[in-house]
Parts: sequence; C-alpha cells; structure tokens
Amino acid sequence: MDADSIPTKLDYYDNMFKLESKATLISYFKADDGRQALILDSTIFHPQGGCQPSDTGFVNVVDCDVKFAVQDVRSRDGIVFHYGVVESSGGDFEKGFEKGKEVILYVDESRRKLNSRLHSAGHMLDACMQNVGLGHLEPAKGYHFPDGPYVEYKGTVPQSELQSKAKELELEANALISRGGKVSVSVLPYEEASKLCDGCLPDYIPKDSTPRIVKLGNNPGCPCGGTHVSDLSEIISMKVSQIRTKKGMTKVFYTIGS
Repeated sequence: MDADSIPTKLDYYDNMFKLESKATLISYFKADDGRQALILDSTIFHPQGGCQPSDTGFVNVVDCDVKFAVQDVRSRDGIVFHYGVVESSGGDFEKGFEKGKEVILYVDESRRKLNSRLHSAGHMLDACMQNVGLGHLEPAKGYHFPDGPYVEYKGTVPQSELQSKAKELELEANALISRGGKVSVSVLPYEEASKLCDGCLPDYIPKDSTPRIVKLGNNPGCPCGGTHVSDLSEIISMKVSQIRTKKGMTKVFYTIGS
C-alpha cells in the first residue's frame, strides 16, 4: 500500500479536548483545486463532516521557521487533508515539508469550543424531543454551523402547535443545560453500543463494527464522530428560534448563548 493511502489516525477521536499534538508529515502538495495541502500520519484537526465545520489552526515544522496556516480540513477515504497557506520567513520553504519531518499541530481553541458547543446542542435537542411531545419525529440530519444551526426530523407538527412547541423545547433544553451533565465518549462493540442507545442504532452502522457513542448526561447515547463539550452546562443557554414543517420534514432552528 502506498504510504499516502494509509488512513490518518484521528487523535481527536480519543481526546476531544486535545488542542496540541505532534505528528509526522506524509506529504505536501498542491491539490487539484489549486490549494496547498498537507497529509499527516495523525491529526487532532476535526475535518468538516458529520454536521460539523472543520477546525482551523496551524502546523509548525519542528526545527524549521515554517508555519502552515490550516484554513480547511477534509477527509476522503480515511485520509485527512489539511488545506491552507504557508507562512515562512523566506528561503526554500518546501524543504521544510519533506516527508518524514516532525510537525506540531495547534488547533484554534475558540473555534473548536464553538463548534463543540453547537454540535452538542444539536444532539441535546434530540434528547428533549420526547419530553415535549415530539417523540414521534425521527432524527434525519443536522447542520451545526454558526451561520444557521438546525436539526431536521422526519415527520410533521401541526402548524397551530409550532410556536408553542418551540417554546416548550427551549424551556426543556435550558433546564437540561442548567442541571448540567457529564458528556462521555466510548468506542464499543455493536451490542454494547446498541444498549447505550436504548437498544437502537441506525441501519447504516454495520453490526460487526465498533461505533463511537456519545452520551450526554443521563440521556440515551447516540453514534457520533464529532467533538463535544465535557459538560452540558458549557452550552450556556439555547434559543429555539423557529420550528418549520414542510413536505413531511420538520426543522428546528436554534442558537446558543455566548
């Protein structure tokens, strides 16, 4: 197997709160779209996906005055691509990106925390739905981005109830935030993971796999590969700005406090 095709080890997968790490450079190149890119043997940068934006930050080459500003991170076939620009004091900076070089990764802390809070808030809404009489809605997808986060569900809500349900859901979510609760992450055999999720895992998860399960407080767990807060209280507060029902789908739009 070509070294460039070896899957990137996801360090954030095991430790969501790690913001600095060391890695080895696999390759530095110009991508098809013209952007400069790095592939490393491991990374703490979360790539865009799973309803969550990518991390940003820097990659510094050890013993070399070369810094790579990470502007976007994507994953393809298990390989993580770090896209950005080189910041150097001059000279032949490409020598600093030779294969095998040791690098230090720095994730932007403020962006990681915001993304983690938004992502956790989206999962928390799922946990609140049953308690406000919306348990018949089946989670479909989310968009946990700062410019318009929402969670989408299969099923509808009567137009006459949309406003009242938005208020109920907001009250329920803020009560949960106020009480707080530890957020834990576990990679488990399928059967154990299923039990942690109230005996039900999505059909897309293979039964011979070991899913990564996120558990928010005392609520049932859910499969997720993203980053999260360590305690629900870190979300601070939530505003359910709107609930829309259209074509058999319901969207819950939300914002979080600062």
